Parts: sequence; C-alpha cells; structure tokens
Amino acid sequence: MTELPPTIPGSLNSLHTKNFFSEVPLNLDPQSPIILGVDEAGRGPVMGPMVYAVSYCTKDYQDNILIPKYEFDDSKKLTDPVRRSLFQKMWCPLPEVQDEPPTGSAKRTEIDGVGYATTCITPVDISTGMLRYPPSKNYNLNAQAHDVTMNLIQGVLDQGVNIDHVYVDTVGPPASYQKKLEGRFPHVKFTVAKKADSLYCIVSVASVVAKVTRDILVDSLRSSPGEIIGSGYPSDPKTTAWLRKNQSPLFAWPKEMVRFSWQTCETLMNNPSTGSIPIEWEEQFLNSKKNMAQQWAAKSMVNNEPITLDNWFSS
Repeated sequence: MTELPPTIPGSLNSLHTKNFFSEVPLNLDPQSPIILGVDEAGRGPVMGPMVYAVSYCTKDYQDNILIPKYEFDDSKKLTDPVRRSLFQKMWCPLPEVQDEPPTGSAKRTEIDGVGYATTCITPVDISTGMLRYPPSKNYNLNAQAHDVTMNLIQGVLDQGVNIDHVYVDTVGPPASYQKKLEGRFPHVKFTVAKKADSLYCIVSVASVVAKVTRDILVDSLRSSPGEIIGSGYPSDPKTTAWLRKNQSPLFAWPKEMVRFSWQTCETLMNNPSTGSIPIEWEEQFLNSKKNMAQQWAAKSMVNNEPITLDNWFSS
C-alpha cells in the first residue's frame, strides 16, 4: 500500500486528537435504515494513540456483500496484510470509467457501500485528561472513550445518515453503557456487548479501520525505519526496553509517543536507577502536607496535646 488511508494524514505528527469522516457512500441511500458498528484499537498500550472507529452500511449490504465476499473479523484475528487489504478496498478508488458522469466528491471503491469515521486520541490528550488536578476532575479513559463514541455517532448523524441500530464493543459494563447511549440517542437502537467485533460484521469492519489506522500512526513514531519499539503494550519486553533506553533524566520521553499517565511510566520515572531527576509535583506536595496534618491531629487527640506551632514544626 503506497498511499496512506484518508484516516491518517490529519493525525500524523499531531499532538492533539483529530477526527476523520468519510463521504457518505455513493450507493447508500442515507434515508434507508442504517446499521453502525463501533470499535477501538490501542486502549491498553503505553505508546501511541487510541483510535476509535465507526463503520456503517445497510443491513442488506452487510448480509449480502460483506459477510459472503470478505473476511472481516475481530482485527486481532487477522494478519496485518489482510487487514490493510480489506481497508484499502474501502478507501482506494477504482480506476476511473471515462464515460461515467461526475457524481460529486465521493469515489467508487470496491467495497462501495460502507462509510466510516475515526477519532485518533493522542497520548498527550489521554494523559492530560487522566492527570487533571485535583484528582476529582480526572477524565478517565472510559469517560474519554464514551465521549468519543457519542461524538462519532453524532457526526455521522450530522451527515444526514439515518442510523437505525448501533452495535458497540463495550467499554465497561455493557448494561450501563447501553443505557448511557440510549439516553443520548433516544431514537436509535443499541446493542452493547463484549466481543462485539467477533459477533457483528459491521463492528468487525470498524475494528479493521481502527487497527490499521493505529498501526500506521505507531509506525510513524519510529525515529528510523529499523527502530524497535514493540507493540506498545507495557507487557511487551521490546516496548519496556525502548522506554528504558530512551528515557531522559528530566523530560522522560517524547510526549507525542508515550502516555505519561500509565503506571509503567510513573514507575520508571520514580526509579533512581534510571537516572531520573526526582520531582515533587504540586499534587504530591499538597497530599503529603494533608497526610502530615491528619497524622499530627490524630496524634494530638490520642496524647491530649494542645495544638501549637512548636509541636507542629517539631513533629
């Protein structure tokens, strides 16, 4: 694949989250009942973006074209060449037919009945949300995932697509997540399930779009073509070896590559053997003073000691 998928260019070298929405397919009547699938790639890694994808088509197109003719499945079950080939059939235009009249900006592709959209959440935005201060304002990964999913669904609706039923690979408990989605989109049916990417073809398509997009973006993070960074997961020895080798004493790692909110990073940054410069952050300072005050107050109560500046500073 020499060209990049259209989900890639806007997110290359971006510090912040970017969205991409394909054109509504030429042969898809947006007023027909449409099914839509949602899946993600890169939730667990310490490196690279988390990519959410949606794909949509008519149920007839799924049942009569996608399922019998193509090999869509949970993207983790497919090889990289198969994933990239399937996605390419969705975005790469067929050779132009000379006598075909112009039909707008959308182009004919082999898999021409599927629309799709992605959101690439960068390591900077993931970490910034998760490390907000005070901790009560933290924007955890589940909340980020839920908001991105709803924004993608809304974006497709804003294109005039008549979404009838949405199938979602769950984040967190399926029942509560489904209730949340139904509350936001009361006129849309939802099915939220574990392993939805193996159960519903339209979710499998979204899974392939998300996985291929993330893999290409992770490849782009390498400083040289032969650099070994591994899969990005904390359990991958190649990834942890890269983190140790490339950790600088003060700034640790490039912020566009690494999610500083992961425990793996915190452990390495607090490990004297890595050469890190010790830093006490404001939150840690305030928490240590709060804990000291609580311990001192408890001690004063037990010993029936009066509260004075002398015994505060001598404690």
